[in-house]
Amino acid sequence: MILIGENIHVISKSVQNALQQRDEEFIRNLVKLQNYMDYIDLNVGPAKGNLEGILPWLSRIVEQETNLGISFDTTNSDEMERGLNAFNKNVFINSTSKDEPRLSNLTDLALKFDANLIALTLSKETGIPKTADGRVEIAFEICEKCLEKGLNNEKLFFDPLILPVCVDQSQALEALSTIKMIKESFDPPVKTVVGLSNVSNGCPKELRPLINRVFGCLAFGAGLDSAIIDARDLELVTMFRMLENQNPKSDIDELYINLAEMVRNFADLNDVKYDEHSKEQTQIIKTAGVLLNREIYSHSFTQI
Repeated sequence: MILIGENIHVISKSVQNALQQRDEEFIRNLVKLQNYMDYIDLNVGPAKGNLEGILPWLSRIVEQETNLGISFDTTNSDEMERGLNAFNKNVFINSTSKDEPRLSNLTDLALKFDANLIALTLSKETGIPKTADGRVEIAFEICEKCLEKGLNNEKLFFDPLILPVCVDQSQALEALSTIKMIKESFDPPVKTVVGLSNVSNGCPKELRPLINRVFGCLAFGAGLDSAIIDARDLELVTMFRMLENQNPKSDIDELYINLAEMVRNFADLNDVKYDEHSKEQTQIIKTAGVLLNREIYSHSFTQI
């Protein structure tokens, strides 16, 4: 499981100010915070105006402070190339859709710099398809164009695009189905990645870590290869590493393993055994029920 830290994101006012002012101390502290990730995502948006040239500046700090790889995350192809020129080993390009000319441009950059390419299962024409079948169809179209240019499947990471469970809870299950179908449909195989925090956007702050962990567990069972996550959520990181190494140390760990196995083996949530007298285990099962679209989401679903 490849873990990518999401904590340098231009949408954050404090991060945006630090980037605009080239505040090295602030950024170095954020980089150090994510030192136990595998990659750091540098989301700088369009990188226009005084943010032009920001990716080489950020790359230097990451290289000085860590041994991590970088996920370059910008809508500006020129800025993307500046970043890749500054740090061109162990990198992700984040991200393309099916739309041209971005797909061709970023595929060319992935080939030039031997980078992994994150591809979103959407297009301007369709938006995000409501069904897993629609998303997988876009994945096939993207893959075909990448292969024509010479980019191997092993470099492709498809993002099924999680929508907030509080907006349309049916889409959590569709995202899980998309991951599973993508892992089963390509030969040679491609990989999958999710922006995990999206699933809990708009939910009460106290519920978000629980929702993220349970969805991450279910996605792992579906075959997820990588997740872009909040590096501050140490319980989430520990859970992923535990699932990866299959080394449970508690009843909660055993429950997460059983939930992942349930998804992997097409089993039913009712077959997953848990301690009904444990509040924590009961909340995990309730959360799984919501994410699998078996129970109705509300902001108070864990209390019902």
